[in-house]
Amino acid sequence: MTVHEIAALAGVSIGTVDRVLHKRGRVSAETRAKIEAIIEKYQFTPNPIARSLKRNRPYRFCALVPQRDQDAGYWGQIITGIERAAGEIKPLGVETEIIEYDRYNPKSFEKASCAVSAGKYDGLLFAPIMQKRTRSFVERMFAEKIPLVFADSDMPGTLPLCVIGQDSFRGGYLAGRLFHLFAGTVSAPAAVLDAHGDDYNITRRREGFLSYAKENNFPVIVREYSDNSSDISVEEIARFLDEERHLSGLFITNSMAHRAAEAVKQLKKKEPFLLVGYDLIPSNRQMLLQGSINAIISQRPGEQGREAVLTLFRSVALEQAVEPKLEIPLDVYIKENTYS
Repeated sequence: MTVHEIAALAGVSIGTVDRVLHKRGRVSAETRAKIEAIIEKYQFTPNPIARSLKRNRPYRFCALVPQRDQDAGYWGQIITGIERAAGEIKPLGVETEIIEYDRYNPKSFEKASCAVSAGKYDGLLFAPIMQKRTRSFVERMFAEKIPLVFADSDMPGTLPLCVIGQDSFRGGYLAGRLFHLFAGTVSAPAAVLDAHGDDYNITRRREGFLSYAKENNFPVIVREYSDNSSDISVEEIARFLDEERHLSGLFITNSMAHRAAEAVKQLKKKEPFLLVGYDLIPSNRQMLLQGSINAIISQRPGEQGREAVLTLFRSVALEQAVEPKLEIPLDVYIKENTYS
């Protein structure tokens, strides 16, 4: 079905069809209804290539994300998904630029966000971590009417086109359930190592774990690492474990479970010690296979990155309605279903 064919079926000019498609100019209610009925019947979608040529430039999307090597390569997996989607839609007249920044350097984010503002993009993919630092940028994008899709986390109080990610509270609750399953009876306290406490999804994971622990009457202590200047180190975890020798295990709220496993090895703990964490990055996969980590919850970061770009494309280029939430399943990996 083409614009010419719609015009012929409706008995109108191509210009009239174009005005209905783009919601501009005057068209009688009767004619508009006739054209819209034909569009609905034949599921017509405007050709994004033709549209971009008409504008004398392609659509331009931007993905603003932390550097691909940060958080043990977690962001690299998201970027791989972004690049995959970008390759799929490039022949359709869409360019996708990836701008990376150092999440532990405020000046790096400021520089990257200024580049986004100067770029005059048609849509933005953004991971709203470090919310105290990034909220003003997000609000500026809304003020400039830049369509936004969030990946990895939500930002309460905002209304992006779509949020792509997990229900973080349910993820933390699941982590508590896994801990309980592996432990059987939890008598000695479990600990939550809460890094990146300014990240909304991290906070919700902690709350979910604590909710499960309260419902099931097992003790938990929380150690917060709120300094966003660096990630939690093996040495920091080892010091904590040396101070808290009575623990039954740890829940790591981000991708650093492998560092906790290294710290446990350094202390040469002989009694069973449980570790549950997030993200099937290579280091965590290796520790799972060795039996040093009991379980990892995966967020499918590659899928998040790909779907975020494609959601922008559907909304901005194809002018299709998109769902406000795309929830990523809570995948659980243990040694027996993990492959090298």
